[in-house]
Amino acid sequence: MDTERGESGRRLRVCVVGASGKLGRYMVQHALDRDYEVVGVCRAKSVGKLAGFGDRITVVPGPTDDREVIARAVAGCDAVLTVLVPWGVRGYSSGTAQAVLDLAPKGARLVFSCGWHVARDGRDVYSRRFLATVRIMTVLARLVRAVDVDDQVEACRRIFHSETRWTVVRGSDLEEGESQGLPVWSRYVGDPVLASNLTRRTDFALFMVEAVTDDGLVHEAPAIVGRGTPSALAHARRRGGAR
Repeated sequence: MDTERGESGRRLRVCVVGASGKLGRYMVQHALDRDYEVVGVCRAKSVGKLAGFGDRITVVPGPTDDREVIARAVAGCDAVLTVLVPWGVRGYSSGTAQAVLDLAPKGARLVFSCGWHVARDGRDVYSRRFLATVRIMTVLARLVRAVDVDDQVEACRRIFHSETRWTVVRGSDLEEGESQGLPVWSRYVGDPVLASNLTRRTDFALFMVEAVTDDGLVHEAPAIVGRGTPSALAHARRRGGAR
């Protein structure tokens, strides 16, 4: 399929699960910029955050781990973009991921977001500082019962074992700002190109939306970094010199 049309020639229908968050709203906008038909899923109390899109999107309110909510939202969709938010300590991320995996139309492109801390096959290389920071955050978040980072890891484990057409986009630290363009990526954390550990949030969303039509990312878990960061620019210079 091309960038804007499905195999039948109609507009692509894309569902954004977690549409009301910062990343989700950027994904909605990027999808609309491509003339996609957009369905957004978010908790009922957050629907107002999507008011700026008016009637250009369809909103399905409800918890993203509610299978009935997901079933309604993904019906007829060509792609589902899911923000794996590890809220609470009751399996919110894994429940959301499982619902999308089970209920999305057969053959749909499924694109999920998570952090660098999710390892796929043991070949990622993390600094001691990074691992210590993740562990401290995990423990503190559990104590206040706000976030369960390990549940995001479990969600991705289920995705990696799925036979669906999935991509898991692993994000660095995020910042606001004007777009620097499509982020660069590597299969493994620890690659020097990723050393800057920073991506504009709008560009993270851009990568998610671009993945919908990039079959080269099917069954990949790209770790991304901003195109304008020092490590990405140094990588580009090295590649240029190699020619």
